[in-house]
Amino acid sequence: MCGIACLISSQLSNEHLTQAMSRMTAALAHRGPDADGFWIDPKVGLAFGHRRLAIIDLSDAGRQPMRSSSTRYVLIFNGEVYNFAQLRVQLSERGYTFRGSSDTEVMLAAFEEWGLVAALQRFIGMFAFALWDSEQRVLHIARDRVGVKPLYYGWTKAGFVVASELKAIEVAPGFESQVDHDLLASYVQYGFVPAPFSIYKNIYKLQPGCYLSFKLDEITKQRGDFSPDKLDPLTALKPIQYWSASEAVTRGRARKITNSDQAIFELDALLRDAIKLRLVSDVPIGAFLSGGIDSSLVVALMQQLSSQPVHTFSIGFDDPEYNEAPFAQAIAAHCGTQHTQLMLNAQDALEVVPQLGSLFDEPFADPSQIPTYLLSKLTRRHVTVALSGDGGDELFGGYARYDWAPLVSRLIGGTPSPLRKLTAFCIECISQNTWDRLLHSIGYAAGKSVARAGDKMHKLARVLRYSSKQPLHGQMASIWREAEKIVLASRPLEFGSFNQTTVIPGLSAIETLMYYDLITYLPDDVLAKVDRASMAASIEAREPLLDYRIVEFAWRLPLEFKIQGKCSKWILRKLLARYIPPKLFERPKMGFGVPLASWLRGPLKNWANDLLSAATLSRQGFFDAQVVQACLNSHLAGHTNLHYQLWNLLIFQAWLAARKKTSIE
Repeated sequence: MCGIACLISSQLSNEHLTQAMSRMTAALAHRGPDADGFWIDPKVGLAFGHRRLAIIDLSDAGRQPMRSSSTRYVLIFNGEVYNFAQLRVQLSERGYTFRGSSDTEVMLAAFEEWGLVAALQRFIGMFAFALWDSEQRVLHIARDRVGVKPLYYGWTKAGFVVASELKAIEVAPGFESQVDHDLLASYVQYGFVPAPFSIYKNIYKLQPGCYLSFKLDEITKQRGDFSPDKLDPLTALKPIQYWSASEAVTRGRARKITNSDQAIFELDALLRDAIKLRLVSDVPIGAFLSGGIDSSLVVALMQQLSSQPVHTFSIGFDDPEYNEAPFAQAIAAHCGTQHTQLMLNAQDALEVVPQLGSLFDEPFADPSQIPTYLLSKLTRRHVTVALSGDGGDELFGGYARYDWAPLVSRLIGGTPSPLRKLTAFCIECISQNTWDRLLHSIGYAAGKSVARAGDKMHKLARVLRYSSKQPLHGQMASIWREAEKIVLASRPLEFGSFNQTTVIPGLSAIETLMYYDLITYLPDDVLAKVDRASMAASIEAREPLLDYRIVEFAWRLPLEFKIQGKCSKWILRKLLARYIPPKLFERPKMGFGVPLASWLRGPLKNWANDLLSAATLSRQGFFDAQVVQACLNSHLAGHTNLHYQLWNLLIFQAWLAARKKTSIE
């Protein structure tokens, strides 16, 4: 796990290229505290920089930037190629020799032997890299299939830049910190900036499963001094998919597994192999354990494959509504792991809040970022690598919105608009707090209460006001219904317009949501959260459930193998029951959250008032101060619960303040 940076500029001398790259990699030191490295080619104005978190081959033979044995290629790489040992055997049989034992060296040999695309299709792993082909004078950048590892690219006034995080690009020569108001509105609406865009103009995210080839001579001729306003980069340089989620879904639907016993057997074998590959490490390794279905399954199989007790980690809160620690402790005791647990109070979590603007290099408002970071800090005290259960909800039907999807789809598609709007009005006439009390008291869904029922009911009301059920995911995932009324001079992107989205015919309402989660919410929210939080603590997180073979397998399953009535993740539960008694994991989904609503009315009230003061907002010119103040006052008075909406605004304000502080320093 590492941080990478690249700069191409015809304007800078060798000395200035070196200085620039030193600043860029220094901004990524948290991603790689063990070593740094540089490679400069002043003839073409190209600089590579690397920060290393040493995981595989701790010797100097594993350091980057790394050059291929033929000297044709130079590589900077963030992540892991888990099947590098098998690829190394194949390449050795073809005559390649290796001086070290790193996956980076195997990747370079793979590019030599098979070429870029064929090599990418052989890799099983999480990765983002920049590869310089000195023979063809081409820079290639690529990202793993599902987007576990991040990669930004774009233009400054001085040249073309690539980096693991925006922090490195912000200190690149010629960078202009122009916040894009349209993308800010999209962030306010969803809580993250959707790929392929970033919060900044002229800077982009490479999308999952894509590579981009930058032919130096042609682009230099076209762009001259690389001025970003001369050419639209998304048309000049179009990322190419080497793996397509839509094609994986289509293939899977054509090869359905109809026998449940066969499906469980195949999943068991696939997951065992995915975990076994991810246990290869030259440093201590452990696992995040929440006690939920996904992390418990990963830990159970991990312990089956390990000869020694696996080191597992969990955090707990003194608020029982958010405390999963007892469940994790029970799972750990049954599996026989060496378990480390840290109990936290509200103050422990609150102390992280002021850091969020700098920890996350782009505005990012998923509140579970707080416990994820705290868990990563705890884990880093003992190990350098941790397996996690991320991906289970998106692939196997774990989110509550999947339960709502069929009903909402029918209501939007079959109910006259006036009646839907009247229903929405009636729902919103009842406050969120009242809905919470009402649904808790009468019970919901066979006697089970619904977490944050009021918030879900008001979200349903917002969805019912839409005139079309396409795309339903964007409507259900939206936090602010009309973000353009909050963000000045903006027009948020239509959902689906910001991704390489292919409409797949024949998907049910639930499957459509799961598909959109796979290509949007998973990489742009969940994986971005885990990457930034774990990397801020200098720990490598590995996600075996997101092995692309399991992703493709999941789409071969009928929906009833994932969701049966009110039972989510049915096949994962069946598999887990082979290793852990169901009484230890069969309970309502809790999630990994914090009590935002009460925090904003209590210990975070002054912080919120300062960041969202009318004077501050009017001076900055991003948000409509009058609208924001009305929302803030309504929430503080307890009339409504607008904590998620306000959190999006607060995190942007905190991010903005952190950037201003950095520029002053």
